[in-house]
Amino acid sequence: MIYLRKAEQRGHANHGWLDSWHTFSFADYYDPDFMGFSALRVINEDVIDAGKGFGTHPHKDMEILTYVLSGTVEHQDSMGNQEQIPAGEFQIMSAGTGVRHSEYNASNSEPLHLYQIWIIPEKNGITPRYEQRRFADIEGRQLILTPEGRDGSLKVYQDMTLSRWVLKPQEQADVEVDAARRIWIQVVKGKVNINGQPVSTSDALAVWDESHLTLQADSEAEILMFDLPPV
Repeated sequence: MIYLRKAEQRGHANHGWLDSWHTFSFADYYDPDFMGFSALRVINEDVIDAGKGFGTHPHKDMEILTYVLSGTVEHQDSMGNQEQIPAGEFQIMSAGTGVRHSEYNASNSEPLHLYQIWIIPEKNGITPRYEQRRFADIEGRQLILTPEGRDGSLKVYQDMTLSRWVLKPQEQADVEVDAARRIWIQVVKGKVNINGQPVSTSDALAVWDESHLTLQADSEAEILMFDLPPV
């Protein structure tokens, strides 16, 4: 089964300095059919004005992943981290027993574009921690998150993996998946056909009871593929 979540069907909030699209229920956007997907709780696509951002606020018992598409994030947290996260880098933070942090657009002239993704951890009370990484520019599949931090990936406290796929026009990739698992595919950019379903920038697919996926790029494309535990 493959369910298409079109980009324009997402929740939308424009606060002036922040233009945000919510894949799942978040803040004032509520849809009982989209409360999350397996361990995924939030996928927000945000564009933040120059010099603006989120002031210091708390989180607890959540794995928080940030992927910067353009611009640079200025991050500060109660663990003592003061970091910049430029375009192309991933940052993960385990909120665990409790963290306070702020996130701002480091530029005074250019907007910041990012995905913020919340993953429910396998258990509560994890010791807070912070990691960020720039992955080598490669084509094909690249592991971003794994429970063991294998093959240079970032560690996540959940039975899941996140892979980034970068495809050239007309390139095809065949992916074997466990039909008992849940797969979420988020299109970062480009046009791609997945098992006959065309999708484009910011669209998403929820996949279950499938054992094989064929990815066919119709343009230069990048997708994020989450392999998640059964519900």
